Amino acid sequence: MAVHRLTLDDARRIAVHAQHLDEPRPTDLVETVERLTMLQIDPTAAIAPSADLVLWSRLGNTYRPEHLTRAVEHERTLHETVAYVRPARDVPTVIAEWVGREFHPAIIEWLEANEQFRRDILARLIAEGPLLSRDIPDTSAVPWPSSGWTNNRNVTKMLESMARRGQIAVSGRKGRQRYWDLAERVYGDGFELPTHEEATSLRNERRLESLGIARATGPELPGEQAYVGAAGEPAEVEGVPGAWRVHPAYLGVPSTFTGRAALLSPFDQLIHNRVRAEQLWGYEYILEMYKPKEKRRWGYFALPILHHDRLVGKLDAQGDRKAGRLLVNAVHEDVRFTQRVRRDVDREIASLAEWLGLELVTP
Repeated sequence: MAVHRLTLDDARRIAVHAQHLDEPRPTDLVETVERLTMLQIDPTAAIAPSADLVLWSRLGNTYRPEHLTRAVEHERTLHETVAYVRPARDVPTVIAEWVGREFHPAIIEWLEANEQFRRDILARLIAEGPLLSRDIPDTSAVPWPSSGWTNNRNVTKMLESMARRGQIAVSGRKGRQRYWDLAERVYGDGFELPTHEEATSLRNERRLESLGIARATGPELPGEQAYVGAAGEPAEVEGVPGAWRVHPAYLGVPSTFTGRAALLSPFDQLIHNRVRAEQLWGYEYILEMYKPKEKRRWGYFALPILHHDRLVGKLDAQGDRKAGRLLVNAVHEDVRFTQRVRRDVDREIASLAEWLGLELVTP
């Protein structure tokens, strides 16, 4: 198969288009998540929860958080899995891909030692579900050992382990707390898993559909992967060493690309793989919420700024709902903003404040 030779501009425009960050904006929530394949759930809401920011940056001010809740909890067109919201059609492949891909071997031993605990949870959900984790007794024989915050959080650890394996599912939320129920009550009847190999191949195709251009392989980490195996077609990017895979449906995008300004969540898939962001855009980003204030360069929860096919800066802002304000601390320019870039970015910041229902306060 011939290798596609792309300029850096080509690669960037393919990636931006694949993530629904060009013009025209998408208009349908479920179709947007279908394209993105998932929304990462993170409790940090310095401005707004990440999943909502990702959808707002695509759909604009017509999007409301209650639309996502309705799709997940009532229409069941989307499902919450552990740490993500995903299209309903992707859930079987996500579960099947997880099987045999456990990153922490110790958990297999822990699950075997707590088989009766797992059965107790299933029995409780059959009789009483859906239930919050606080309503499920801890009957574990062996506590979960951890040096971190999950130490001895046995019920949550077991629930999440069972959900990853398709035995139970998240059926809804009460604030930040999740309701758990039997998988068939949430996902419906006829829920069949492909083989691990089939799932991996399908998931690679879906990842490339979402990313547009990606590496075939790389360091595997817990969570969503950024690599696409043999999906798509081989490509080279001018000035960037190494091989890439590109989605063939997007090869014509560079000639028709129309860009816009966008403010991105730190967990947005356009920039979430920091190595890819540096290689394709020369963009450096670190989420600094865990750093002491005096050591932050860009802010507690700085939003990456996209302008057309360039990542141009970071927005340091904070939503103060009690005061009814969106406080802009700084707009960090990675490159000097032209008048057009400044105008477009300012307009997007004002749109963010309007969407949040907050007064915009600038330095």
